[in-house]
Amino acid sequence: MTDLSDELLPSTRRALTHRIAVAQAEGRTPSMVAAVVRDERLVWSGSRSMIDGHAPTADVQYRIGSITKTFVAVLVLRLRDEGLLDLADPIERHLPGTPADGATVAQLLSHSAGLASETPEPWWERTDGALRPRLADILEQERPRRHPAGRRHHYSNPTYALLGALVEQVRGEPWGEVLRREVLQPLGMDRTTLLPEHPHAGGFAVHPWADVMLPEPLTDTGLMAPAGQLWSTVTDLARWAAFLTGGHEKVLSTDTLAEMREPAVGPEAGEWSESYGFGLQLIQHEGRSLYGHSGSMPGFTAGLWISDTDGLAAIALSNATNGSRTPLVAAELIALTAQHEPRIPEPWRPLPDVDEELLALTGPWYWGAAPHTLRLRADRMLELSSLGRTGRGSRFRAEADGTWTGLDGYYAGETLRVVRAGDGSVSHLDIGTFVLTREPYGPAEVIPGGLDPQGWQAF
Repeated sequence: MTDLSDELLPSTRRALTHRIAVAQAEGRTPSMVAAVVRDERLVWSGSRSMIDGHAPTADVQYRIGSITKTFVAVLVLRLRDEGLLDLADPIERHLPGTPADGATVAQLLSHSAGLASETPEPWWERTDGALRPRLADILEQERPRRHPAGRRHHYSNPTYALLGALVEQVRGEPWGEVLRREVLQPLGMDRTTLLPEHPHAGGFAVHPWADVMLPEPLTDTGLMAPAGQLWSTVTDLARWAAFLTGGHEKVLSTDTLAEMREPAVGPEAGEWSESYGFGLQLIQHEGRSLYGHSGSMPGFTAGLWISDTDGLAAIALSNATNGSRTPLVAAELIALTAQHEPRIPEPWRPLPDVDEELLALTGPWYWGAAPHTLRLRADRMLELSSLGRTGRGSRFRAEADGTWTGLDGYYAGETLRVVRAGDGSVSHLDIGTFVLTREPYGPAEVIPGGLDPQGWQAF
């Protein structure tokens, strides 16, 4: 991926550089490197360092922590798309004898299996993986669950160790090798590795009350590696962000990627600000819906976020464990770029061809007395919108059998059918037994339950 930083205006580049300079100084990180991706292309990268005249390049590796989970989730969904497993499968169908028996693959992907957040002691992130040679060692035997499966989101690092083991079991080889061959190579990500490769940053802890540092151990976490082991660069992660946005024919389809970023479990009580899909965090930041992941391991913090609305993604990596705001910096880089250079919409263009039968379906429709309108979009897609205070809207994708499938809102996954009268004319629309007609509650013969024979009346 070529750096096309001259595509951003000088004022935008300066604002981005200023933001990471402030973040490095105020966060007291030895170094920080960041990048912005626009329309799936790297358009800016920058860095700051504690050493004058020496800042890391976009090719320097940092540990990316839990961003690793996004890669593992892609591997699991590839298995699903190939028909080798179902997301509803209990994990013991493929990986018997773990403390997570009864949890489904989908629950593991979305951190909703109720499993413990961490392994039994000692702290896995700073200790050698050889201390936990078996999957049984990554969860407490007596109380592996903290919540009933499927009830709530409860972030769990051992969960992704199990998913990595699942990949190994189904593929018959180490998950890291599967990742390299099936994902990293097709995407050209040759600087993303399980263990650090030169040039790479060293990880440090920064003292909370003094400007002094302590080197952090660069451990191989063994079975826990799928939870946060990977090392990468902002250049490689820019490729990853582009893939998560647009897919790749040799890796994963855009439909499956869209499935990854659907909230899998309802948010906690209170205002919604964060949720989780299949391997992707979903957050609200400055009025934007972002997806991606944050990451931290001893000595490192990281963030990768994507805004589909703005056509932007951003990455920020730093090498300190001091509670820095590095993951949030990535989200702020998106906001800054969008503020300085808001996305220019595509020009309006008419449809390349018109199906007269579909064109005849457009216009007002009524669900009972609630007015709606139906619009025809590209690729035979239909868009239903409510015109009043009540009613439900959705986009509908055309299917080969002449029906449409709802893509969002209340009708997501539901089938829209065009029902015709005996003479072939359109009688009404049926969406999961909801009848939409061309006039409010009429004609009477197609309305479920019938109508009062006196019709509309003044009272």
